[in-house]
Amino acid sequence: MKIYFVSLGCDKNLVDSEMMITSLRKEGFSITGREEEAEVIVVNTCCFIGDAKEESINTLLEMARYKEAGCCQLLVAAGCLAQRYHREIHTELPEVDVIVGTMGYEGLGQVIRQALQEKGVVECLKDINYLPAPLTDRDSSEGGYYAYLKIAEGCDKHCTYCIIPKVRGNYRSVDMDNLLAQAGHLVENGARELILVAQETTLYGVDLYGKKSLPQLLERLSQLEGLRWIRILYCYPEEIDEELIQAIAALPKVCHYLDIPVQHASDPILRRMGRRTTRRELEEKIQHLRDRIPDITLRTTLITGFPGETQEDFQQLKDFVAEIGFERLGVFAYSQEEDTPAAQMEEQIPEEVREERRDELMALQQELVFEKNRSLEGRELEVMIEGRLPEEEVYIARTYMDAPEVDGYVFVPTEWDLMSGDFLKVRIVGARGYDLIGEIIEE
Repeated sequence: MKIYFVSLGCDKNLVDSEMMITSLRKEGFSITGREEEAEVIVVNTCCFIGDAKEESINTLLEMARYKEAGCCQLLVAAGCLAQRYHREIHTELPEVDVIVGTMGYEGLGQVIRQALQEKGVVECLKDINYLPAPLTDRDSSEGGYYAYLKIAEGCDKHCTYCIIPKVRGNYRSVDMDNLLAQAGHLVENGARELILVAQETTLYGVDLYGKKSLPQLLERLSQLEGLRWIRILYCYPEEIDEELIQAIAALPKVCHYLDIPVQHASDPILRRMGRRTTRRELEEKIQHLRDRIPDITLRTTLITGFPGETQEDFQQLKDFVAEIGFERLGVFAYSQEEDTPAAQMEEQIPEEVREERRDELMALQQELVFEKNRSLEGRELEVMIEGRLPEEEVYIARTYMDAPEVDGYVFVPTEWDLMSGDFLKVRIVGARGYDLIGEIIEE
């Protein structure tokens, strides 16, 4: 049978989709890129914020049309929305035939076969604290030259705005040998960059090995022949210790890039969010990182309009952004998520105010980034080729400072024949907003 996949949400969800696809192929199913010829359509959903829920529901409804206009016999809702709202899906989305929770991808093939034989909705909802054994022969869907490696599942932080612990469970690290086997397979199949992801990467190994073991994992991954870059995302600032900083500084394959979601800079708001840092601690940690690794690129995410955020709190956040000068930054307007402590808090901020503050922060960040990009002119950097714009004879590339999908690009005009995944040196000769223009340094 032909199966069509739609993967929504974050990169961690994408890894789950890749696990499902690999598992189904091993069971004899085939994967198609055309929804109109699929006999089964799987939507791996997200429910992190309101917009993600809306996108997931709309996608399910859109795919349901192929039960009438195409070959589709089964529509599968998988992932976070399916886990959290499985009862509502039963009653309000009769188009859905199969509901698979966040930890249920392991037996997806069997569930699909069961649904083909039975009438009614078939569910596969396992304990959210169960951890399926990740497949070590998972293939990346990202073109081969970079791949995500999910090193842990779940979260123990319980920030007051976040639903993740209720749909993904407690923090569970993936066994290091399993991760190394996954990584080896991905590199053998062309991955030049591995991007380490989890709800929280810095706590990796605490539950399995009794201590933070991310530095040891980085060291062992660095031994993989053919791997050029290792990138780390989702590092909680309070958990970044000297051993991790030393590993990033000392291991040549580890990009001098850290994603540190700080969420806010006003101490009263940080406390209401359930965060475990103060503004002063954030400033000290960031300064220490820059002192130890002078060329480090720091990415963060912020939330505007959290319940109780005054104009003074927001001004503190703006001042913090201007003072720190993050190289990369994303801002979300607060989303009031049911079943979270923050949703019950008084002083909810009107949606238009949340969005105005988000837009104001992004305008400030735009100015900072454009100025930083102009300061890079004349600098020589190594880039990885991502693709080509044939009509312009321009290649699209990334530096170590840029994670795929969320950061900027370097546009390299050349008549050379290059392949995605190639590494070469360029000299930055211009800036175009968030992106750079580079010319090849001939060697």
